[in-house]
Amino acid sequence: MIIIGDIGNTEVKICLIDNKFKIKKKIIIKTNEINQAKLKNKLKFLLKYRNNFKSIIFSSVVPKIYKEFYVFFKLNFNIKILEIKNLKLNKFIDIKVNRKQIGSDRLANSIAMIDSKNNYIIIDFGTATTFDVIIKNKYLGGIISPGINLSLNTLISKASLIPEINLKKISNVIGKNTLDAVRSGFFWGYAGLIDNMIKLIKKQTRSRFSIILTGGLADLYKNSINTKCKVDKDLTIKGIMKITKRLV
Repeated sequence: MIIIGDIGNTEVKICLIDNKFKIKKKIIIKTNEINQAKLKNKLKFLLKYRNNFKSIIFSSVVPKIYKEFYVFFKLNFNIKILEIKNLKLNKFIDIKVNRKQIGSDRLANSIAMIDSKNNYIIIDFGTATTFDVIIKNKYLGGIISPGINLSLNTLISKASLIPEINLKKISNVIGKNTLDAVRSGFFWGYAGLIDNMIKLIKKQTRSRFSIILTGGLADLYKNSINTKCKVDKDLTIKGIMKITKRLV
């Protein structure tokens, strides 16, 4: 058995993988709720597999939470977590930038998609909205923009006259009230940002790309940008699994 996990700023996904590399069980925990007591409660089902673990491999962009998991698995299973950023990834991808400056989740996303023939732009709607550029087997770099929900929540917290808003697709660009005006600004504003970033990446690289969307709001923008794209909500997990297959 193998455990893989993705520690993000908003949530943590933990998957138990069987010997055929199929997901046997998936657990999602809110990042801000994680402590040792929470982990013991949520992950107690793993105890019956404790003698069968081959490895535990995580991606993490939250060092404090990664440490909580490291301590948990060391104390309860006497096994150390491997963080993908500390692994030798050159067999998977040719990184053309300082790898210390790339989040583990973005590396995992890129490795999930990379092949020797195609080019990809991966757009991840997380706490930040990120764009990662892959040409064949090379990771060229990326772009980090403010996350949509983060920006929306900041606006709501700072502007006393703006109510709580659930972002959704809106047909009219010009809002007739505060609620619709904010929804339009965020929905169409980010759609424009995405389209323009794709356009600029294509112009700079003089290349064509397949566009992959992942993260919480991926479905919202799938049919709302000018470029044909695909959605894969489990891209990071698939990347970690791809790495794991070559290591165990």
